[in-house]
Amino acid sequence: MEDSVNGAREEAAGSLWLSVARLARRLRQESMGDLTPSQRSVLATLDRRGPLRMGELASIEGVSRPSITGIIGRLEGSGLVTREPSPEDARSTIVRLTAPAREILDTTSRRRSAFLAKRMTHLSDEEVGTLAKVAVLLDKIAAGE
Repeated sequence: MEDSVNGAREEAAGSLWLSVARLARRLRQESMGDLTPSQRSVLATLDRRGPLRMGELASIEGVSRPSITGIIGRLEGSGLVTREPSPEDARSTIVRLTAPAREILDTTSRRRSAFLAKRMTHLSDEEVGTLAKVAVLLDKIAAGE
């Protein structure tokens, strides 16, 4: 019994992974201009969590300190983030989004939502409700819950 349950979960995971990858690829086409996926991810993290220390940001993004420093340097050069000393520890740097970054994020979010809403017009109300529930479950999976 347990093997069939695990097999069903693995099969569902494979199907889910493929569907999510296809959708993510398509949504990237509705994305933030010339930014790399790493840069987009950092901006989205800062948008969701607010200003963060470089070390925290590196940890959340799953990259090394030198990698996050490079990403932030490019974003700062584009005017999308600022760096400032941490008030608690002058050796730490706090990274913040700028107004242009928020505008890019807002525009991208509206564009992606419009794309998805248009693609969902052929779905029934019940299917849309199911997708709303799936979104909650995907967030739980992503958070490791």
